[in-house]
Amino acid sequence: MPRTPSENERIRQIAKDRIQEAAMDLFIHQGYHATSISDVAKHAAISKGLLYNYFSGKEALLAAMVEDRVAGVAKVMEDAASLKTPAEQLRFIIEHAIDNVYQQPEVFRFYLHLQTQPEADQELIPYGKRLVEEAARQFEIQCGIFQMLRVPEPRKRSMYFSSTLQGIMLMISTYPQQFPIEEVKEQMLKEFCS
Repeated sequence: MPRTPSENERIRQIAKDRIQEAAMDLFIHQGYHATSISDVAKHAAISKGLLYNYFSGKEALLAAMVEDRVAGVAKVMEDAASLKTPAEQLRFIIEHAIDNVYQQPEVFRFYLHLQTQPEADQELIPYGKRLVEEAARQFEIQCGIFQMLRVPEPRKRSMYFSSTLQGIMLMISTYPQQFPIEEVKEQMLKEFCS
């Protein structure tokens, strides 16, 4: 019996995910520029021709990965916005961000590195800018949460929140085994959600 369109789509998505996971592993350990599309195909255990069925090249693969990252960040904020109170929304953001970085510290560092690429790297600049633009959009949504909390100077409070959370995420990604995650998470929840 032939596969249904939904089965075909599921199979395509599994293949694309496998390719992106292989690419991420190589980009983290070898660097973007040192990784070839042949390396990615070999690491994903697929033919180069099959890889080209999904992505036109390494830059298209990176673009898809960045768009998936952007969509993931947007989904966290959408899910947070669906909660009833601003405190619950902030709790969701804190817990998700910290847990995500703890589970994948190298992925966090990869995207942070991409966001802070030197301007001389013309090939990567558009992807870093895309991540920065999305972070700015999400920051505006977050400012709305602080406005709902009716704190004095909600924009400054939101900036302090982001700076604190980003610092924690950087520390976790740098020292994942030595960082007191639960204690720091509790402190942040107490400071911003109580």
